[in-house]
Amino acid sequence: MANSARRDSPELPDFSLLKRLARDQLIYLLEQQHEVDKLYKVEYKPVISTSDQLCFLIRPRIQTVKWIYVANADRAAGKFRRYKIIFTPQKFYACEAVLEEQGMFGDVTTDEWAFYLLPLDDDIISLELPEFFRDNFLAGDQRWVRTAGSALHLLHSLYGPFSKVYGIGRCSKMAYESWREQVEEGEQKARHAEIGNVFLIDRDVDFVTPLCSQVVYEGLVDDIFRIKCGCVEFGPDVTSSDKSLKVMLNSQDKVFNEIRNEHFSNVFGFLSQKARNLQTAYDKRRGMDIKQMKTFVSEELKGLKQEHRLLSLHIGASESIMKKKTKQDFQELLKTEHSLLEGFEIRECISYIEEHINRQVSMIESLRLLCLLSITENGDFNNCSYGVDHLLTFSNLRQLGLLVEQQPGETLTVMESKVGKLVNDKTAGKLTDAFSSLAKKSNFRALSRKLNLVPKSDEEYDLRVPRDMAYIFSGAYVPLSCKLIEQTAGRGSKKSPGSTRLIHDTRTKNDAQRIILVMFLGGCTFSEISALRFLGREKGYKFIVVTTAITNSSRLLESLLDNHV
Repeated sequence: MANSARRDSPELPDFSLLKRLARDQLIYLLEQQHEVDKLYKVEYKPVISTSDQLCFLIRPRIQTVKWIYVANADRAAGKFRRYKIIFTPQKFYACEAVLEEQGMFGDVTTDEWAFYLLPLDDDIISLELPEFFRDNFLAGDQRWVRTAGSALHLLHSLYGPFSKVYGIGRCSKMAYESWREQVEEGEQKARHAEIGNVFLIDRDVDFVTPLCSQVVYEGLVDDIFRIKCGCVEFGPDVTSSDKSLKVMLNSQDKVFNEIRNEHFSNVFGFLSQKARNLQTAYDKRRGMDIKQMKTFVSEELKGLKQEHRLLSLHIGASESIMKKKTKQDFQELLKTEHSLLEGFEIRECISYIEEHINRQVSMIESLRLLCLLSITENGDFNNCSYGVDHLLTFSNLRQLGLLVEQQPGETLTVMESKVGKLVNDKTAGKLTDAFSSLAKKSNFRALSRKLNLVPKSDEEYDLRVPRDMAYIFSGAYVPLSCKLIEQTAGRGSKKSPGSTRLIHDTRTKNDAQRIILVMFLGGCTFSEISALRFLGREKGYKFIVVTTAITNSSRLLESLLDNHV
């Protein structure tokens, strides 16, 4: 199993303090409103309430602010009420400008709830800002950079000082500068550091990883059922009842905690063994006298029943995942992805992608494969589209470098000298090859060789006993983001092969040096989190993952669709 921990691993900081601080501030803000009798979900419709004051707790999003038109509706109806909007984690001038445009600014008071960080588990903290990726990397809107800097400042003030800070990417540099400004403005207090090194990583440094199919259990659960704020809703097909059930997925779930980082091929074997062990524990009741039975009921039975309930849920979830992935020819899909990562059989990969598009299985899945091909082989897909309705989507993908423009006159890889343009032949109703241009040498291929991201395919990879982080992709690929961290943390140098730059250094000598905080700006995947947990166990580190949001291929690409709101 990939889950065994080293005995000398350091203890993680207690992040429950973040929750307490956020809770206390919210209570303080609400107490100013006196009696709060009911909570409403903000929607584009009138709020039916007899209260003489309304308080709205919202994200600073322009669309959400536009929904709060209740003041104008009340005024037209001759009602007078007090209105307050609490923006979290902060308010922006653009939102106040919308209130002014709607003629509500004088009727509404505003405040901020500085709820920057939501601990999802012992080692995962989220800003819950899924819009960060599109706003910053596509639209160039840098307003969330200050939010990221404030989140880093909060962690530094509670668990710092940090010894070293490394940055990878332009956004990381700006977030670092924002954090340093806030540190210099505030009061400096000497304290015992609980976090050593910090890595800030832009999502656009590594697009390949989120585009790959996830095959660790937690990643698959996220892909199939969508984990939101650490919670997942399992439907009747999983619960074996007529009701859905919301479940928190974290280390408190003992069954989940043992399989979350496992390659899916190992999960059923573990769950079967767990079921046998559970049955053995139940069977102990036979032959007990009254005193022994009383002790069993008071000390063990409740825990066994809870474990049985959780085991049933995860067996049901695993069966549902198996059914869905088998239907989509998952093994053939993985084979294509692995070939793209290795740079082999590219013509066959292109044929597979063409067929996938022709079958209209899923637009998101087709875009994912096209982007993966484009990044790994620098393919040119200027003319590939699903029609004029999605021209903006393809423009967005090109702008971010997910669909790469070719430069003529350079070779591709040893295996292929040409790459196909995928051209939409509307008359034939299918995509056809147009091998008319040469591709420039792929940056991914060069990085892959330099950092050994793709293990040698002639070696058999035992997924039951992983030897490196590549196990999260069936031994085919080590995530670039995690490899850069491994290289830099291992060398302690000012520059790694992937241009990870040291931008801050105040060294401390204690256990905190083995606590590493990694902040992903633009989102990270559960696969990357599993990889970092593996690396930590191997090297004696503990990683804390801070992310603007949990992402995967679907979320990333959906955020770039032309109809995204």
